[in-house]
Amino acid sequence: MRFHRLVLILPFAAMLAHAQAPDDALQRGQVKAGTAYGELQKAEFANRQAEEEYRQAEASHKAAQKRADELKVQADAAQKKFEAAKGREAGARKTYDAAVDAVDKIPRAPAGKQ
Repeated sequence: MRFHRLVLILPFAAMLAHAQAPDDALQRGQVKAGTAYGELQKAEFANRQAEEEYRQAEASHKAAQKRADELKVQADAAQKKFEAAKGREAGARKTYDAAVDAVDKIPRAPAGKQ
């Protein structure tokens, strides 16, 4: 009797296992697809963040470059002013040195005879 039950149950169990296999494969595929979708969403979010960070950095760079260009113009103007001031100083020094030399060349009266 046990043998007859075993003979009846064994094909049924094999059929049930075979029928269950596609469901398991489907379930595994769905889980895998769900996991992949979650990873896709994370990647899309990271992409949006990186794009925003890039855009902000690019805008900051452009603003800094514009400010640097403005400062370069100011620095160039200040350098020209400095060079002109150095030239005026050199001219004034030359005039002063000539005046001192002229004074030195004037004959002096002896110390007691004024």
